[in-house]
Amino acid sequence: MTFFASYLPINNPTFIFFVVLLIILFAPIIMSKLRIPHIIGMVLAGMIIGEHGLNILVRDNSFELFGRVGLLYIMFLAGLEMDLESVKKKSKHFIIFGLLTCLVPLSLTYLMSMSLLGYSGRASFLLGCIMASNTLIAYPIVGRYGLQRNSSVMLSVGSSMISLFLALVMLAGLSGSFDDNSGWLFWLLFAAKFTAFCVGSVTLIPRLARYFLRRYSDAVMQYIFVMAVMFLSAALSDLIGLEGIFGAFLSGLILNRYIPHVSPLMNRIEFIGNALFIPYFLIGVGMLINLRTLSNGPEVLWVMVLIAFFGTFGKAVAAYLSALLFRLTKSEGHMMFGLTSAHAAGAIAMVMVGMQLEVAPGVMLVDDHMLNGVVLMILVTCIISTLMTEKACIQISIKDLRPSPKEKGADGSANRGSHSSLSTRRDEGETEKTLVCVKYPDIAPHLLYLAMLLRNEKNNSELMALNVVYDGQDSNAERERGLQLLEKLQQQASAAEVKLQTQVRLATNIANGIKHAFREHGCTEIVMGMHVHTEVTQKFWGEFIQSLYNGLNRQIILTRFSQPLNTLRCMQVAVPSRAEFEPGFHRWLDRLCRLASALECRIQFHGRQESLALIAEYIDNLKLTVRSEFKQMEHWNELPQLASSMPTDHLLVVITARKGTISYKNALDRLPTELTKYYSGRNLMIIFPDQYGQTKEDAMSFTEAQHHEEKSIYDWILKKLEEVRRS
Repeated sequence: MTFFASYLPINNPTFIFFVVLLIILFAPIIMSKLRIPHIIGMVLAGMIIGEHGLNILVRDNSFELFGRVGLLYIMFLAGLEMDLESVKKKSKHFIIFGLLTCLVPLSLTYLMSMSLLGYSGRASFLLGCIMASNTLIAYPIVGRYGLQRNSSVMLSVGSSMISLFLALVMLAGLSGSFDDNSGWLFWLLFAAKFTAFCVGSVTLIPRLARYFLRRYSDAVMQYIFVMAVMFLSAALSDLIGLEGIFGAFLSGLILNRYIPHVSPLMNRIEFIGNALFIPYFLIGVGMLINLRTLSNGPEVLWVMVLIAFFGTFGKAVAAYLSALLFRLTKSEGHMMFGLTSAHAAGAIAMVMVGMQLEVAPGVMLVDDHMLNGVVLMILVTCIISTLMTEKACIQISIKDLRPSPKEKGADGSANRGSHSSLSTRRDEGETEKTLVCVKYPDIAPHLLYLAMLLRNEKNNSELMALNVVYDGQDSNAERERGLQLLEKLQQQASAAEVKLQTQVRLATNIANGIKHAFREHGCTEIVMGMHVHTEVTQKFWGEFIQSLYNGLNRQIILTRFSQPLNTLRCMQVAVPSRAEFEPGFHRWLDRLCRLASALECRIQFHGRQESLALIAEYIDNLKLTVRSEFKQMEHWNELPQLASSMPTDHLLVVITARKGTISYKNALDRLPTELTKYYSGRNLMIIFPDQYGQTKEDAMSFTEAQHHEEKSIYDWILKKLEEVRRS
């Protein structure tokens, strides 16, 4: 034991970082077994390994740097994940809760400090400022449950910034009262600096963000740009006399609209923060806590208990009173109390400011008892905050999973079917939902990846993975294999944070099973793989695909890839004449432009001048980032000539048509023969565009309904004529 003690505390930066990573790795595992929020585990681990515990690590500059970054990260993420529209609608609620969560604990702590602790007015006011502010130390728990847009969470975040701002302003006033030159000029200068900071941030940051994010798509450059904006804003906030966390939060609010919540950039920001910087901050907070001060006498414990009790009680009164005023649920009140009750490094910073203020020569405003009491208060409030927030998250999540009374039928059962039907039919022209038909494990991931690239990321378009099993003797085994395949696809989609529904469906006819699932789930298009056929007859399509595209008049994309999608250098699109007159013209063109943009490859269109002119106009107006080229192909007989000049890393896209449509031509009957002969083993995509808004079955239903309506009118006329004749 003495041998190991000789090497402690660890000073080597490499070993310090290694120990911190071990804590970040194992603390959640151990805390989950004890059913304790892992944030408490980080703080406790820091307390144990620090100089006030087992003295394993030295709190070197890395904890100062990474801890500071972690605190800024928490506030920056809180600003990024707020729903600005809800903030605008409930601005009064934010102001009311912000004032309550600031003034109530400030007043209670001030009165307690004056009466029970016997501190001076200035020292009591400093303690009140400390308890008026708070740190969103439990905010990562909210992100883990996906409740960032919950109304109680947004109220807590917004009110925290209001209370922090007021506490910092009052602290600046307290510091200024010790300066002989303070007065109205001090406050005028502070107001001018604060106004210039806010106006400059709101004016310049959006312009910089638009300029940079439009011109640079590199993932690393975008991340560095966002971090630079956050640190610059935090540094300027420090310069004007406010804490840097205020500037970090403000920059997050400003960049909110430029960084979508479901985007690769947002994923990187959250991942790096939650994996490294925020845990580093929590461990650093724990290293500040010194439980040994309790052995110095009951005075420190008495100070800590009073500060923690009255400050936390004030936060609870503000939270539950606001929840009552705003007609929120009890669990949302728990959430507001949990998020706003914690104090961390900000409290230490305020105490440090007080330790630099001299009440009299050689007498500081803050004594050792107050310092130790505030440090121990941090541990108590962090534990209370994390436990309450975890409890509230669980309650709100369970409540969200239960159907509301409006979603229940007369018998009390959930009426999910009608709700889903209404939601998918509403704004049908704007919604997108791609059905991915999968069967073989080797090509299913590629089909899902293609569907991800074709989807509308801005609208967070949903995907549907379907495995249709023939209802026969081996249906049970096939169903199990289908479930395993869909589970892997679900993991793939979850890693990219893409919404994916899955279904295994039994059917006696595969094509009918796909068509029924397509309509039931409100899908708009199909992505599926092609079977490799050696014969050049109609078996190139197979009876299954023929039945599908003849019975379903929505867009169907058939694919066959001989190499990974991300290695393609160019897309060559064969467009038949009069394709621009089809209803699905813009849909397939939009999907190909999305694919070319996602793969950052060129796209060449081959067709007649009339069609190419409209395609060029569409790209110039709506798809400026797509690198497009146009080559005339006067006749469909020129399609085989593309094979001689098409490299293996190109993708051939053939826009075909169903019989009886505007762009259909007899030359398309030779398509299976030509593709098998000239494009065997090449990357291939065949698209059957939308022909009209309804399927044939829907059109038949519409015709029948129209016939019934006409018959009823005819019967009504006959009835009236009969009444006239009788009269």
